[in-house]
Amino acid sequence: MKKAKHILGIGALFAASLFLISADHIDAPAVQGGSSDITDFYAFQGENTDNMVFVANVQGLLSPAATAEASFDESVMIEFNIDNNGDFVEDLVIQAVPRNGKMYILGPVAPVQTGLSSMLTVESAKDVNSVNITAYGEEAQVSSNKGISAFAGPRDDPFFMDFAQYSAIIAGEASGFNNPGTDTFAGTNVMSVVIEVPKSMIGGSGTINTWVESKRKQ
Repeated sequence: MKKAKHILGIGALFAASLFLISADHIDAPAVQGGSSDITDFYAFQGENTDNMVFVANVQGLLSPAATAEASFDESVMIEFNIDNNGDFVEDLVIQAVPRNGKMYILGPVAPVQTGLSSMLTVESAKDVNSVNITAYGEEAQVSSNKGISAFAGPRDDPFFMDFAQYSAIIAGEASGFNNPGTDTFAGTNVMSVVIEVPKSMIGGSGTINTWVESKRKQ
């Protein structure tokens, strides 16, 4: 097994039952603007209410021209953490590992170790799902296997924030946001990983804590 150490970007910890969102664009000093910079994390109930969907977006503020050249960093693993008993320690992880044009999905499965360092959880090929990474401008490629569906590739940045107005509020030059505001992220893209899993694979009592990390191979 290969070790992956040092969290390079981390989403906040949340209790998830229906819908959550965390966003952080180029704010983490260690990863600012890099291939491991997590911009958004979403967790929500799927259209099939027996499923949960986890979404991690990285490499924010990509222009269309930059998106055409963008790719997932093969030295960076995206790890979704799931605490299903309320002790704020991951009981399950879903690991997304890019390699040679595919995103390999491991889990959900109990982690080999908890905390800041991780090891790949795969024991055999039967424990791994994969999906072809969709190229920019192409129709989305989605794989479904053993109850798990996955997508990986570029997508329009879904987060809405009017940073100019926010800055004006902070500076005391405005009292609130405009309606409608200006979407600072309009026209920019992210590299996205989307994984839908049956709730039966997650367990717990119906409420989970979940967070996402990007970890670089050492």
